[in-house]
Amino acid sequence: MFDMRLSHERGAAHHGWLQSKHSFSFANYWDPKQVGFSDLLVINDDNVAPSKGFGTHPHNNMEIISYVLEGALEHKDSMGTGSVIVPGDIQLMSAGRGVAHSEFNHSAQEGVHFLQIWVVPNEVNTDPGYQQIHIDEEDKRGKLHLIISPKGGEKTLSIKQDINIYSGLFDGEETAEFTIPDGRYVYLHVAKGRVDVNGKTFNTGDAARIRDGGNLSFTNGDHAEILIFDMRPEEVPTMP
Repeated sequence: MFDMRLSHERGAAHHGWLQSKHSFSFANYWDPKQVGFSDLLVINDDNVAPSKGFGTHPHNNMEIISYVLEGALEHKDSMGTGSVIVPGDIQLMSAGRGVAHSEFNHSAQEGVHFLQIWVVPNEVNTDPGYQQIHIDEEDKRGKLHLIISPKGGEKTLSIKQDINIYSGLFDGEETAEFTIPDGRYVYLHVAKGRVDVNGKTFNTGDAARIRDGGNLSFTNGDHAEILIFDMRPEEVPTMP
């Protein structure tokens, strides 16, 4: 059922101030078997040194998500948006026809650890946009919370693609189940900790492609934080 990929199989980049692991081909890391899945193009697991970060640079026609695991990430962009993103916050920037932004570690003493996630949009050259919300831990504790969807909603951001993204926290006896909708693909990513999925152990950074439907059962969590991507049944991303 699982096409599993272990954490150590990911690509890696070491730039002194930045330690990054790439789930899919990115920058100098290239693997023709890892060029995304469905509409999911990038998951970069980034650790940024104090006061360091990514200087102002442009993007277009991409849905860009920042998911902070530890520390604080400072965001600025050409739309005039400025914010600090902390654990529990979800940031979604729709690059549309073009936007420039920077992402820096807000702290001069502590590192910041976050996931940068890119999703290919279903329409191009739209107006750029920015969204940010905070999801309380209790909304994810022992359950799966819908953080991003096409329509958005209460405590859910809206994205320009047919994708639903869920986040959950599992520890000790906390359990949950996820039923994969008929005809959909799922990508599972363990951001932190350890958890059993249908009896199989996933550790930090482990992931899986799931194409066969069915149910996912999450048990025996050890400070686990997971993301589930429910997507169209496409093998690799393509621009509209």
